[in-house]
Amino acid sequence: MDVRVGDVILTKKPHPCGAGSFLVLRVGADFRIRCEKCGREVMVARSKIEKNIKKVMRDGETL
Repeated sequence: MDVRVGDVILTKKPHPCGAGSFLVLRVGADFRIRCEKCGREVMVARSKIEKNIKKVMRDGETL
């Protein structure tokens, strides 16, 4: 899966605050993502997050 730093990902399962979109801050063996609603940052293993991604939004795309 081609996910880059700065992309916004929409997930199948929402964050506990209710948001389903996250900004990608770091890509590697784990992803560091930031919730776009509450600002919480989370580290998630690549294998886990790739199964949970619904859509990847690039620069210029809107929700």
